[in-house]
Amino acid sequence: MAEPRPGLALRFQRRFLAARPLRSLPWPELEQSLRTAPDSALLADILHKTILHPLCVKYPPSAKYRRCFLTELIKKLESTAAEPLDELYEALADVLKEEEEESTHCYKNYLLPSGDCVSLCESTALISGGTTGLLTWEAALHLAQWALQNPSLFRGRTVLELGSGIGFTGIAICKSCQPRTFIFSDCHPRVLQQLGENLQLNGLTPGPEVTWSTQRESQGQEGEGQSCQTPEVMVAELDWGSVTEKQLLALRADVVIAADVVYDPEIILALIGMLQKLSTSRADRKAPEVFIASTIRNPDTYQLFQAELDKAGIRWQVLPAHSSCNFLYDVQPDVTILQLFV
Repeated sequence: MAEPRPGLALRFQRRFLAARPLRSLPWPELEQSLRTAPDSALLADILHKTILHPLCVKYPPSAKYRRCFLTELIKKLESTAAEPLDELYEALADVLKEEEEESTHCYKNYLLPSGDCVSLCESTALISGGTTGLLTWEAALHLAQWALQNPSLFRGRTVLELGSGIGFTGIAICKSCQPRTFIFSDCHPRVLQQLGENLQLNGLTPGPEVTWSTQRESQGQEGEGQSCQTPEVMVAELDWGSVTEKQLLALRADVVIAADVVYDPEIILALIGMLQKLSTSRADRKAPEVFIASTIRNPDTYQLFQAELDKAGIRWQVLPAHSSCNFLYDVQPDVTILQLFV
């Protein structure tokens, strides 16, 4: 007598979740069962007990293993008269997409002067997932080196980083400059996801995502300048165009930094507007110190940024910087760090 279908699905589950070799799974029994009763419900049951099982979602086997498993299931389905199973093809599409993303990512380690290092999962492509924010750009490396040479500026203070990307500069500051609180921010969902993963990779556990309440106002500036071995880390989804003065005030930033955010004329006005909101949101507090590092790729774009700063009444000065960056080993790009007075 053939084994009951629930028993067959459970046998697949036990072996799949244990990541047994695919050839050891009960494929012959599945094929025989489908020939006897070509019903896609059995495959749906197997799919939910394997690929879609909560344990597999939380601790997935390799994308290749899952792809081969799903491909074999589809072959068995298509060899019978069973109805097509949309869930099966959707699961395969998700795994193929994941494999493609895995193939365009790598891990990099950046050695800090302290002997510690920043480990990041980065994209190997300049544009990935519709954004340029999944790799570390040159100005972020220069800004980090400058920050590590000026740790007192960050020690015991609340730092807001605009356009954090995948987190190199902020992680380096958290590991070496002892800020009280560091707020990473970006607006692209895929970048925020990778940023969160990189924070975990470096032993930094972000608190609850910033929801733009005013709860941080009660913290005040007490403790500024005090050494913080383990900074509070936060992540904010921050859109420069829609954030309000009240929301920025709630962050209570003492220092604001950004790297490689002046690269497109179309976003310069949004950035300037955000900086103006920082100025008007100060209330009775001291205005934050603002530092922006930029790689000069297009002089016209950079000059436009400076002209818009002048037009908005935001004073600025160029900070002296080293001509080379320890984190770069080949070409040394033209990077400038501006201090803004908002």
